[in-house]
Amino acid sequence: MRIAINGFGRIGRTILRQVLTRPEHGDVEVAVINDIADADMLAYLFRYDSTFGPLDEEVIASDGVLRIGEHAIPVTHSDDLTRLDLARVDVVLECTGIARSSDVAHRGIRAGARSVLISGPSPAADVTVVLGANEAQIGAHRIVSNASCTTNALAPLLKVLDDSVGVENAHMTTIHCYTNSQPLVDAPRDDFARSRAGALSMVPTTSSATHLVDEVLPQLAGRITGAAVRVPVASVSAVDLVVRTRDDVAEDVFPQMLRERVGISPVLGWTDAPLVSGDLRARPESLVIAGPEIRLAGQRQARVFGWYDNEWGFSVRMLDVARLMARREAR
Repeated sequence: MRIAINGFGRIGRTILRQVLTRPEHGDVEVAVINDIADADMLAYLFRYDSTFGPLDEEVIASDGVLRIGEHAIPVTHSDDLTRLDLARVDVVLECTGIARSSDVAHRGIRAGARSVLISGPSPAADVTVVLGANEAQIGAHRIVSNASCTTNALAPLLKVLDDSVGVENAHMTTIHCYTNSQPLVDAPRDDFARSRAGALSMVPTTSSATHLVDEVLPQLAGRITGAAVRVPVASVSAVDLVVRTRDDVAEDVFPQMLRERVGISPVLGWTDAPLVSGDLRARPESLVIAGPEIRLAGQRQARVFGWYDNEWGFSVRMLDVARLMARREAR
């Protein structure tokens, strides 16, 4: 599979780190990296990562190429993908965060690539896909959204619960690490609470997962509410889900049933250890359910808690979904 990475920020760099360091991604060839930032800066930020640690190999930018050990990847600096030749690219991984309009989302296609996968919610996408929830909806669509990191954590869990005990309604709170949308010191933002220093306070805010779940799991539309609390950690978030079930659930049955369902999921994990967020850094699952945190209240209310690395796990899903798209094109 030949990919192009457009936007070499947190997700773009994490995707490349996985391609170069994880053997399961040996089938991936990065044809080009495109980012408007200076090449030396891109090389520096890729080599020295505050979250995942420094890369063991030397990273050098020279003559339009990013050299990482024995790997040499062309680097371009265009603010418009249509100026590039992407005729041999299977999937553009659109990681700029600006592909909100049809014009921007389709630039990779107009440059010659077969498909585009957007690393976030986008109204310009033909379909929003979450692996483990609705990947069958990819079909022949060429502009696909990979939803959000929280939607990737929540939707597969809701599907497992709905398939097993039925979901009448639910409320999700994501306890989410701060992101680049928040300032380090108080500074104006569109949202008053998000204008406060992200590393100093817990910040209540919204989550895009609430409406994205309606798209991904339309059978549950209107029945799932959600909110977010941004917290002063740089990596790993959590989903705290309270669900009212259609069927009765019992304390001696429900956890084991859920564990078994999780065991056959391609994207969910399970832990019985008393972990904290830092223990889940660089985990590839969309959500790792914490068995000891399961709580039942009455016969039809359950609380399920799980961890997710909102950068690493989401980037794994980007590659997984891109692979599905590339295989479809090859048929």
